[in-house]
Amino acid sequence: MKNLLFIPGSLRSASSSLATVRALTGLLAEEIECVVADPGALPHYNADVANDPDVEAFCGQIASADGLVFVTPEYNYSVPGVLKNAIDWASRPALQSPFKGKPCFVISVSGGALGGVRAQSHLKYVLNGMLADVYPCPEIVIPNANQKIADGNLSDDAFFSFAMPKLRAFIEALP
Repeated sequence: MKNLLFIPGSLRSASSSLATVRALTGLLAEEIECVVADPGALPHYNADVANDPDVEAFCGQIASADGLVFVTPEYNYSVPGVLKNAIDWASRPALQSPFKGKPCFVISVSGGALGGVRAQSHLKYVLNGMLADVYPCPEIVIPNANQKIADGNLSDDAFFSFAMPKLRAFIEALP
């Protein structure tokens, strides 16, 4: 069975990012193994720190996953610091990190009308810089996401109709 590591870009338990992750993992649970990373468990990036168990566990999750699914909100026109921090930890050693060649699928959420498209663009740029394999498809965005949460899960039929065929194609393309 293939496995995906979902990496949410928010710490808040009631965030639309986590609500989206919960909804997606619920939909996919019978098809694939779904693991959810906790980027908030990582210390602030510091190259002087070595052998941190949380960092090693996170890097191990990335390395052992068949693919990664990022669900990021947009903070100030870019990715949240907690997500960038997690990526920075796992980006070492440069050009030989667990991201190298790793299939990645990117989704963005926003309380605004643009659905986090700017954060998505920044995230894809960073992933490309680490030689990750960003899945080519139309941007998967969820605008006005905060209004689409019910019982802790994303509830947006238009999103699922658009995104699920692309996510399933990503899963099928995994090695």
